[in-house]
Amino acid sequence: MIYPFIWMFFGSFKTNAEIFGSQNLLPNSFSFDAFVKGWNGVGQYNFTDFFKNSIMIVVPVVFFTLVSCSLVAYGFARFRFPMKKLLFGLMISTLMLPDAVIIIPRYLLFNKLGWLNTYKPFIVPAMFACYPFFIFMLVQFLRGIPRELDEAAEIDGCGSFRLFVRILLPLMKPALFSAGLFQFMWTWNDFFNPLIYINSVKKFPLALGLRISLDTSSTVAWDQVMAMSLVSILPVVLLFFFAQKYFVEGIATSGLKG
Repeated sequence: MIYPFIWMFFGSFKTNAEIFGSQNLLPNSFSFDAFVKGWNGVGQYNFTDFFKNSIMIVVPVVFFTLVSCSLVAYGFARFRFPMKKLLFGLMISTLMLPDAVIIIPRYLLFNKLGWLNTYKPFIVPAMFACYPFFIFMLVQFLRGIPRELDEAAEIDGCGSFRLFVRILLPLMKPALFSAGLFQFMWTWNDFFNPLIYINSVKKFPLALGLRISLDTSSTVAWDQVMAMSLVSILPVVLLFFFAQKYFVEGIATSGLKG
């Protein structure tokens, strides 16, 4: 699993002749020209702009996903209301729909709303919990938290919202970190949806910015492509290693300590 990253790292120091004509892992010489030239880009926009655009998409999407999906999951896991099972089943059934089926209706809808070439097609759905996978994951997490905690908080005078914020939300940290990490990775690496909804180069995220450097009408500087690919995946790799302890952290036992 790690070898492709190692090969990409050393490949960013090689010339095209070395990449295609040599089987050696190590380059003949080490130079950071590929990183400098790659960062400057091929036109009036460089990877500083692409990084900013990716952050402008990813940060609101992750934040609103966690807020909205946790609230919806709390409703499904802890409340009784009419047609609860039917609504939950409909929500889960949307997981069965592939993107190829819904991409055209979504495009037509966003076009009528005037959202094309903006970041609203990414941010607004996150505000309204349009990610059933995360809702289902958080519901299962909440079902594993003993209801005795809710009852004890209600005896102490906690309302529904205060119970969620003060009691359940801290216990949901492992699930929230997992959902946030998944959403960060999927949104950061997303190529298809920005390609459909964004048509202005100045608003391109990293995935589309990398594609610009692959100019088929001339020789591709693969060392620069690999250098920028390495830089673009670095935030995801670092986030994964810093947050992985939350994947194995228990919540039911930690919630009942003392």
